[in-house]
Amino acid sequence: MTAAWTLNGVSARLNGKRALDAADLVAWPGEVVGVVGPNGAGKTSLLRAGLGLLPLTSGEARLSGQRLDQLTAAQRAGLVGYLPQDRRVAWNLPAEVVAGLGAIDLPEVQALILARDRLASVGAGDLATRGVLDMSGGERARVLLARLLCARAPLLVADEPIAGLDPDAQLLTLDLLRAEAARGAAVVVTLHDLSLAARCCDRVIVLDQGRVAAEGVPGVALASDVLARVFKLDGALVESPAGPVLAARRL
Repeated sequence: MTAAWTLNGVSARLNGKRALDAADLVAWPGEVVGVVGPNGAGKTSLLRAGLGLLPLTSGEARLSGQRLDQLTAAQRAGLVGYLPQDRRVAWNLPAEVVAGLGAIDLPEVQALILARDRLASVGAGDLATRGVLDMSGGERARVLLARLLCARAPLLVADEPIAGLDPDAQLLTLDLLRAEAARGAAVVVTLHDLSLAARCCDRVIVLDQGRVAAEGVPGVALASDVLARVFKLDGALVESPAGPVLAARRL
Protein backbone atom coordinates (compact mmCIF):
# COMPACT_ATOMS: atom_id res chain seq x y z
CA MET A 1 0.00 0.00 0.00
CA THR A 2 1.25 3.47 -0.89
CA ALA A 3 0.84 6.27 1.62
CA ALA A 4 -1.46 9.08 0.47
CA TRP A 5 0.84 11.68 2.05
CA THR A 6 4.41 11.45 3.25
CA LEU A 7 6.46 14.23 4.81
CA ASN A 8 10.06 13.29 5.49
CA GLY A 9 12.08 15.61 7.72
CA VAL A 10 10.39 18.78 6.48
CA SER A 11 11.69 22.10 7.74
CA ALA A 12 10.37 25.54 6.87
CA ARG A 13 10.57 29.16 7.94
CA LEU A 14 7.73 31.66 8.28
CA ASN A 15 8.30 35.40 8.62
CA GLY A 16 11.99 34.75 9.13
CA LYS A 17 11.46 32.34 12.01
CA ARG A 18 11.66 28.57 12.16
CA ALA A 19 8.18 27.12 11.74
CA LEU A 20 9.05 23.44 11.24
CA ASP A 21 12.10 21.48 12.29
CA ALA A 22 12.60 18.09 10.58
CA ALA A 23 8.95 17.07 11.03
CA ASP A 24 7.58 13.77 9.71
CA LEU A 25 4.05 12.72 8.83
CA VAL A 26 2.59 9.70 7.07
CA ALA A 27 -1.11 9.32 6.22
CA TRP A 28 -2.37 5.98 4.95
CA PRO A 29 -5.57 5.27 2.98
CA GLY A 30 -8.49 4.58 5.29
CA GLU A 31 -7.24 6.39 8.39
CA VAL A 32 -7.87 9.68 10.15
CA VAL A 33 -4.74 11.39 11.44
CA GLY A 34 -5.07 14.22 13.93
CA VAL A 35 -2.43 16.94 14.26
CA VAL A 36 -2.51 18.68 17.64
CA GLY A 37 -0.30 21.00 19.63
CA PRO A 38 -0.26 24.31 21.50
CA ASN A 39 -0.88 27.58 19.68
CA GLY A 40 2.10 28.34 17.47
CA ALA A 41 3.33 24.73 17.49
CA GLY A 42 3.41 24.59 13.68
CA LYS A 43 0.20 22.72 12.86
CA THR A 44 -0.92 24.95 10.00
CA SER A 45 2.66 25.31 8.77
CA LEU A 46 2.98 21.52 8.59
CA LEU A 47 -0.10 21.23 6.40
CA ARG A 48 0.89 24.13 4.16
CA ALA A 49 4.47 22.93 3.77
CA GLY A 50 3.29 19.45 2.89
CA LEU A 51 1.01 20.86 0.19
CA GLY A 52 3.58 23.16 -1.39
CA LEU A 53 2.04 26.34 0.02
CA LEU A 54 5.00 27.07 2.31
CA PRO A 55 8.49 26.58 0.83
CA LEU A 56 10.59 23.84 2.39
CA THR A 57 14.10 24.62 3.55
CA SER A 58 14.81 20.89 3.79
CA GLY A 59 13.02 17.56 3.59
CA GLU A 60 10.61 16.12 1.09
CA ALA A 61 6.85 15.85 0.56
CA ARG A 62 5.07 13.19 -1.49
CA LEU A 63 1.47 12.72 -2.58
CA SER A 64 0.51 9.11 -3.35
CA GLY A 65 4.20 8.28 -3.60
CA GLN A 66 5.00 11.06 -6.06
CA ARG A 67 7.29 13.94 -5.18
CA LEU A 68 5.24 17.06 -4.67
CA ASP A 69 7.71 19.30 -6.51
CA GLN A 70 7.41 17.15 -9.62
CA LEU A 71 3.61 17.36 -9.85
CA THR A 72 1.69 19.98 -11.81
CA ALA A 73 -0.98 22.04 -10.09
CA ALA A 74 -3.67 19.97 -11.82
CA GLN A 75 -2.07 16.72 -10.66
CA ARG A 76 -1.90 17.97 -7.09
CA ALA A 77 -5.54 19.01 -7.21
CA GLY A 78 -6.51 15.49 -8.26
CA LEU A 79 -4.63 13.93 -5.35
CA VAL A 80 -5.65 16.15 -2.45
CA GLY A 81 -8.55 18.26 -1.24
CA TYR A 82 -7.68 21.07 1.18
CA LEU A 83 -9.80 23.03 3.63
CA PRO A 84 -7.72 25.94 4.95
CA GLN A 85 -8.25 27.56 8.32
CA ASP A 86 -9.07 30.87 6.63
CA ARG A 87 -12.77 30.71 5.71
CA ARG A 88 -12.83 33.91 3.65
CA VAL A 89 -14.46 33.81 0.20
CA ALA A 90 -13.82 36.64 -2.24
CA TRP A 91 -17.01 36.52 -4.31
CA ASN A 92 -20.66 36.23 -3.28
CA LEU A 93 -21.31 33.10 -5.32
CA PRO A 94 -24.17 30.69 -4.58
CA ALA A 95 -23.23 27.94 -2.13
CA GLU A 96 -23.75 25.23 -4.74
CA VAL A 97 -21.26 26.90 -7.07
CA VAL A 98 -18.66 27.28 -4.32
CA ALA A 99 -19.09 23.68 -3.19
CA GLY A 100 -18.98 22.44 -6.78
CA LEU A 101 -15.53 23.96 -7.23
CA GLY A 102 -14.20 20.98 -5.32
CA ALA A 103 -15.23 18.62 -8.11
CA ILE A 104 -12.58 19.72 -10.60
CA ASP A 105 -12.91 16.50 -12.59
CA LEU A 106 -16.62 16.88 -13.38
CA PRO A 107 -18.53 18.95 -15.95
CA GLU A 108 -20.36 21.91 -14.44
CA VAL A 109 -23.81 20.30 -14.39
CA GLN A 110 -22.56 17.13 -12.68
CA ALA A 111 -20.48 19.19 -10.24
CA LEU A 112 -23.61 21.13 -9.21
CA ILE A 113 -25.56 17.90 -8.67
CA LEU A 114 -22.76 16.56 -6.49
CA ALA A 115 -22.49 19.88 -4.67
CA ARG A 116 -26.19 19.84 -3.74
CA ASP A 117 -25.79 16.32 -2.38
CA ARG A 118 -22.75 17.27 -0.29
CA LEU A 119 -24.47 20.44 0.96
CA ALA A 120 -27.37 18.31 2.14
CA SER A 121 -24.95 15.94 3.89
CA VAL A 122 -23.46 18.81 5.93
CA GLY A 123 -26.88 20.18 6.85
CA ALA A 124 -26.78 23.07 4.40
CA GLY A 125 -29.08 21.84 1.66
CA ASP A 126 -31.36 24.84 2.12
CA LEU A 127 -28.44 27.19 1.46
CA ALA A 128 -27.67 25.90 -2.05
CA THR A 129 -28.72 29.05 -3.91
CA ARG A 130 -27.77 31.61 -1.26
CA GLY A 131 -24.66 33.74 -1.69
CA VAL A 132 -21.86 32.70 0.64
CA LEU A 133 -21.17 36.29 1.72
CA ASP A 134 -24.76 36.55 2.95
CA MET A 135 -24.20 33.69 5.41
CA SER A 136 -23.04 33.45 8.99
CA GLY A 137 -19.55 32.16 9.65
CA GLY A 138 -20.88 28.77 10.67
CA GLU A 139 -23.01 28.45 7.54
CA ARG A 140 -20.05 29.39 5.35
CA ALA A 141 -17.91 26.80 7.14
CA ARG A 142 -20.45 24.11 6.20
CA VAL A 143 -20.36 25.18 2.55
CA LEU A 144 -16.57 24.97 2.48
CA LEU A 145 -16.70 21.55 4.11
CA ALA A 146 -19.08 20.48 1.34
CA ARG A 147 -16.53 21.76 -1.18
CA LEU A 148 -13.87 19.57 0.45
CA LEU A 149 -16.17 16.54 0.31
CA CYS A 150 -16.81 17.19 -3.39
CA ALA A 151 -13.11 16.62 -4.09
CA ARG A 152 -13.34 12.83 -3.53
CA ALA A 153 -9.54 12.84 -3.52
CA PRO A 154 -7.23 10.14 -2.10
CA LEU A 155 -6.19 12.66 0.57
CA LEU A 156 -8.33 15.19 2.40
CA VAL A 157 -6.58 17.79 4.55
CA ALA A 158 -8.63 20.00 6.87
CA ASP A 159 -7.17 22.76 9.05
CA GLU A 160 -9.40 23.29 12.10
CA PRO A 161 -12.55 22.07 10.31
CA ILE A 162 -14.71 22.37 13.44
CA ALA A 163 -13.68 25.91 14.38
CA GLY A 164 -16.69 28.20 14.79
CA LEU A 165 -19.24 25.37 14.64
CA ASP A 166 -21.75 24.47 17.32
CA PRO A 167 -21.22 21.12 19.11
CA ASP A 168 -23.70 19.21 16.94
CA ALA A 169 -22.07 20.50 13.75
CA GLN A 170 -18.62 19.64 15.12
CA LEU A 171 -19.60 16.03 15.63
CA LEU A 172 -21.30 15.89 12.23
CA THR A 173 -18.16 17.24 10.56
CA LEU A 174 -15.94 14.65 12.21
CA ASP A 175 -18.40 11.87 11.37
CA LEU A 176 -18.37 12.92 7.71
CA LEU A 177 -14.58 12.94 7.64
CA ARG A 178 -14.51 9.50 9.22
CA ALA A 179 -16.91 8.35 6.49
CA GLU A 180 -14.42 9.63 3.89
CA ALA A 181 -11.74 7.50 5.53
CA ALA A 182 -14.11 4.54 5.44
CA ARG A 183 -14.40 4.92 1.66
CA GLY A 184 -10.60 4.68 1.47
CA ALA A 185 -9.34 8.27 1.68
CA ALA A 186 -6.59 9.38 4.01
CA VAL A 187 -7.84 12.22 6.20
CA VAL A 188 -5.59 14.63 8.10
CA VAL A 189 -7.11 17.21 10.44
CA THR A 190 -5.76 19.76 12.89
CA LEU A 191 -7.73 20.04 16.11
CA HIS A 192 -7.52 21.97 19.36
CA ASP A 193 -9.94 19.76 21.28
CA LEU A 194 -7.82 16.86 22.56
CA SER A 195 -10.86 14.84 23.64
CA LEU A 196 -12.31 14.99 20.13
CA ALA A 197 -8.92 14.19 18.65
CA ALA A 198 -8.70 11.08 20.83
CA ARG A 199 -12.25 10.09 19.96
CA CYS A 200 -12.20 10.51 16.18
CA CYS A 201 -8.59 9.93 15.10
CA ASP A 202 -6.87 6.63 14.46
CA ARG A 203 -3.49 8.24 15.08
CA VAL A 204 -2.41 11.53 16.60
CA ILE A 205 0.70 13.59 15.87
CA VAL A 206 1.67 16.07 18.59
CA LEU A 207 3.67 19.11 17.48
CA ASP A 208 5.68 21.34 19.77
CA GLN A 209 7.82 24.24 18.53
CA GLY A 210 7.80 22.87 14.99
CA ARG A 211 8.91 19.38 15.98
CA VAL A 212 7.02 16.11 16.35
CA ALA A 213 6.90 15.58 20.11
CA ALA A 214 4.82 12.38 20.06
CA GLU A 215 3.02 10.16 17.57
CA GLY A 216 0.82 7.08 17.78
CA VAL A 217 -2.64 5.91 18.72
CA PRO A 218 -4.39 8.51 20.89
CA GLY A 219 -3.62 6.78 24.17
CA VAL A 220 0.09 6.82 23.36
CA ALA A 221 0.39 10.23 21.69
CA LEU A 222 -1.65 11.88 24.43
CA ALA A 223 -0.17 10.03 27.40
CA SER A 224 0.17 11.85 30.70
CA ASP A 225 3.85 12.67 30.21
CA VAL A 226 3.14 14.22 26.80
CA LEU A 227 0.27 16.27 28.20
CA ALA A 228 2.60 17.59 30.90
CA ARG A 229 5.60 18.25 28.66
CA VAL A 230 3.83 19.78 25.66
CA PHE A 231 0.53 21.16 26.94
CA LYS A 232 1.53 21.89 30.57
CA LEU A 233 -1.42 19.84 31.79
CA ASP A 234 -1.63 17.44 34.71
CA GLY A 235 -4.08 14.76 33.66
CA ALA A 236 -4.92 11.90 31.34
CA LEU A 237 -7.44 10.57 28.88
CA VAL A 238 -10.20 8.68 30.66
CA GLU A 239 -12.90 6.53 29.14
CA SER A 240 -16.52 7.71 29.16
CA PRO A 241 -19.70 6.44 27.48
CA ALA A 242 -19.04 8.93 24.65
CA GLY A 243 -15.39 7.89 24.26
CA PRO A 244 -12.08 9.22 25.60
CA VAL A 245 -12.29 12.49 27.54
CA LEU A 246 -9.43 14.65 28.73
CA ALA A 247 -9.45 15.05 32.51
CA ALA A 248 -6.75 17.55 33.37
CA ARG A 249 -5.77 20.74 35.15
CA ARG A 250 -3.08 23.29 34.44
CA LEU A 251 0.30 22.64 35.98
